[in-house]
Amino acid sequence: MSADAGTFAAVGFALYAAHMVGDHWVQTDSEAGNKGKTGEQRWTGRYFAVRHGVGLAAVKAGFVAVVWAVFGLSLAPLGVALGMTVDTVSHIWADRRHTLAAFARRVGKGTWWERDPNAPYLLDQSWHIGWLFVAAVVIAGVGS
Repeated sequence: MSADAGTFAAVGFALYAAHMVGDHWVQTDSEAGNKGKTGEQRWTGRYFAVRHGVGLAAVKAGFVAVVWAVFGLSLAPLGVALGMTVDTVSHIWADRRHTLAAFARRVGKGTWWERDPNAPYLLDQSWHIGWLFVAAVVIAGVGS
């Protein structure tokens, strides 16, 4: 795997910009309000989490396609597919909410999660941004 730093930067920024647009502007109120449902409504929660994840992936694919075309990036379709899949799966997993909350507790962030009303959002977004980094490495590096 040998990737160009400029390709990584272009893809990474495209993913970040698309994430911010897709997670805050494109996500519907129904998705935001229902994707975390558990218990008897777990299938409703799963449906809305997947719906949001797929919609967000489409936005990210569009942004990546723009930088790919405009800057003539050397990307392998396999790398793009793998990177987008890793990002989408990680996003859906975290957006089920109970999964990320349990992980936060496991790594010692449970008190903060419970005490600070901003903590769930901040941990959610930092989780997503971390996985955008991984996705950018995969997209820029696999097959290049």
